[in-house]
Amino acid sequence: MSSDVRFTDFKSDKQPTWCPGCGDFGTMNGMMKALAETGNDPDNTFVVAGIGCSGKIGTYMHSYALHGVHGRALPVGIGVKLANPNLEVMVAGGDGDGYSIGAGHFVHAVRRNVDMSYVVMDNRIYGLTKGQASPTSRQDFETSTTPDGPQMPPVNPLALALASGATFIAQSFSSDAQRHAEIIQKAVEHDGFGFVNTYSPCVTFNDVDTYDYFRDSIVDLSEEDHDPHDREAAKEKILEGDKEYMGVIYQDDDSVPWEKREGIDQDMSDIPDGAPEDAMDLVREFY
Repeated sequence: MSSDVRFTDFKSDKQPTWCPGCGDFGTMNGMMKALAETGNDPDNTFVVAGIGCSGKIGTYMHSYALHGVHGRALPVGIGVKLANPNLEVMVAGGDGDGYSIGAGHFVHAVRRNVDMSYVVMDNRIYGLTKGQASPTSRQDFETSTTPDGPQMPPVNPLALALASGATFIAQSFSSDAQRHAEIIQKAVEHDGFGFVNTYSPCVTFNDVDTYDYFRDSIVDLSEEDHDPHDREAAKEKILEGDKEYMGVIYQDDDSVPWEKREGIDQDMSDIPDGAPEDAMDLVREFY
């Protein structure tokens, strides 16, 4: 790994087509800064994304990347990490991609606890398809397809992660550049599945969950007497439905990633046809 890599080294030559002011710009910058600060470089980084406004992020970042199908970014990322444990794998998605069609994959990725990070750009709306209610939209959020609101309580991704056995749960705000990068860096450094739900406002279709709303509402856990290693304290914070928290909410320092527990440390991406039987035994054992 390079010791003098800068976050700008992770920028590709493709210009983002997000709406001016989109929160995803800040989310991506924080991802790049976190990767650089942890000593990674484009040659050892793999970014996976699904569908939605967040889906093109691998195109806008200079690294190995794959733009997958809707809701399936996590299993692809897991496959990449297990095929080559030496890679730094970061999966990016949106609230629709991750908590709707991809919710089942999210639960089981949390359970498996592979050493990778997952950054979700939560704008509480479907932005790419022009403003429908998403799994994290408010119950009374009016859209063209839900004129009276979804009439369902929003998904609480942090509670879903905790109930599934997460070893790292955090929340950030794309507009707070320094804190956002710090939080993602902690997720990257964590031994296991590092989950970060990021408030990433949609300036075009969501006039409720705005930058001003989050700036006025967010409580930074670094300024509170919160112990992220206390699971019960984390549960209390997560279930406080009237507050928007930022920071590391829960972290298990005793976490052992799945691939370490299973003894997977070989780069299988270079195994040729006619590979040694012990290498193929490893593949058969996993599948």
